[in-house]
Amino acid sequence: MRWTLKPKPEPELIEQLSSALKVDGLVAQLLIQRGITNYTEAKKFFRPELSDLHDPFLMKDMDLAVARIEKAITDNENILVYGDYDVDGTSSVALVSSYLLQHYPNVATYIPDRYDEGYGVSYKGIDFAEDNGFSLIIALDCGVKAIDKVAYAKEKGIAFIICDHHRPGEQLPDAIAILDPKRDDCSYPYDELCGCGVGFKLIQALAVNNGETIDDLIPFLDLVATAIGADIVPITGENRVLAYFGLKVINSEPRIGFKAIINQIKKKKLTITDVVFIIAPRINAAGRMKHGQHAVNLLIETNLDQAEIIAKEIEQFNLDRRNLDQEITTEALAQITENKEEKRFTTVVYKDTWHKGVIGIVASRLTETYYRPTLVFTKSGDKLAASARSVRGFDVYNALQACSAHIEQFGGHKYAAGLTLREDQYDGFKNQFEKVVSTTIDPQLLLPEIKIDGMIGLQQINAKLLRILKQFAPFGPGNMTPVFMAEKLRNTGYAKGVGEDEKHLKCSVSQGNAVSSSAAGRSFDAIGFNLGNKLPNVKNGDPFSAVFSIEENEWNGNVSLQLKLKDIK
Repeated sequence: MRWTLKPKPEPELIEQLSSALKVDGLVAQLLIQRGITNYTEAKKFFRPELSDLHDPFLMKDMDLAVARIEKAITDNENILVYGDYDVDGTSSVALVSSYLLQHYPNVATYIPDRYDEGYGVSYKGIDFAEDNGFSLIIALDCGVKAIDKVAYAKEKGIAFIICDHHRPGEQLPDAIAILDPKRDDCSYPYDELCGCGVGFKLIQALAVNNGETIDDLIPFLDLVATAIGADIVPITGENRVLAYFGLKVINSEPRIGFKAIINQIKKKKLTITDVVFIIAPRINAAGRMKHGQHAVNLLIETNLDQAEIIAKEIEQFNLDRRNLDQEITTEALAQITENKEEKRFTTVVYKDTWHKGVIGIVASRLTETYYRPTLVFTKSGDKLAASARSVRGFDVYNALQACSAHIEQFGGHKYAAGLTLREDQYDGFKNQFEKVVSTTIDPQLLLPEIKIDGMIGLQQINAKLLRILKQFAPFGPGNMTPVFMAEKLRNTGYAKGVGEDEKHLKCSVSQGNAVSSSAAGRSFDAIGFNLGNKLPNVKNGDPFSAVFSIEENEWNGNVSLQLKLKDIK
């Protein structure tokens, strides 16, 4: 692990903010590191307001999109709401279709089949629209690169409105409107929205013309918060406002589909982390194992009994997904070892029988294990399909662009992408990808990095500090859980390995030169997941440094502060 201590802001800046907010210097430092330097910014951070959301008509083409939808309603056209099969796509489709259905009945949904149609807008989906009399398709979380598909639809008299958040290519599709804050010619103030976030801006604009207020849209925010968490977009600016209020909806009045999932998992209060690791995998499992339409059906269901039946099916999909994920990860790790590929700058593995629905998860697991840009390939029809994952700081999308001569199609983000190629292109691609990464990546990036917000003494840790830190939530990219470093720590005598194969570390630590907690001052319990191998470093009696976050631990009704260890040196 590479420990990186973030630069400490200037003392006078810390002093000014500390005085303005009446908080201690450590809290002021954490805020400045997040770009918050005055009272007004701090108020927006700690007390988000729906009024902080931007005017949706600031987005390029929004007026055209609204006008075309209103024309469709006036002319009694059939509208097809089309989205991808992942959490962002299915949440977007549920969001826009359920809003439109409140005002107009001729609305249906379409999710492409992961295996038959693949990612994004498909010819089959357009043919479905033509066969069933749809003259307007609203594409969500996809479409900004679908030049040929949109042209094909236009020949059939079908218009497109595209709501996307992926990077556009040099040419844009010939659609009625393309809502994408990443367009070079779009001056919208915030460009980190997810697909569902762009969909929300569309319904926000429609709501203005329908005489509705932002309060009328609050029930839709549970979908937006889920998509924000699942798509790992920065939880800053507008995303922070949407996630903050969306979590409130999830925890107070969630839609029936979410209620059915929450009833299964029996968890009282969900954080954004719970949304990412509990709700999102279940929604994703539908598209991975069966069909994404199951997820949409759950998210728009209004009858709890019916929702619980769908949620039960989806739970089974999720169990099947987990079993497959473990099986394929084991096979992929064996392939890397057998082929002696651990010495490469990249991980590229392939087996024609691997399940296409889980290769993205397997790519993430391999990246965690070997910490380098990773691609997992499988057979998909007469082509090979892959999921790509990257390490922090390295843009895998740009690397794939440099290999485009060996690729049929690709798309995605800096850290996650997907691609297809012909089988005869595989070896050429694999060699080129290794060459591109090995010549462009900073070798430092191949060592996992822990970014540390600041140094802390154990005497500074108390319930008041944790109360303030909890108000920094929701956490995510751009606003991660604060991480601290403490030096000269000692084991107070309770260190042991816990869990299966004792792979986790549990201990109690104090700070200073004395070994006993009574002589050294306050001690704290600490837990380090997957740090069981560090037990000798803790038990040998020598002082050590640790990197950790601070959390509450509830056991038998007792609540105490605990250090969640990330690494020890």
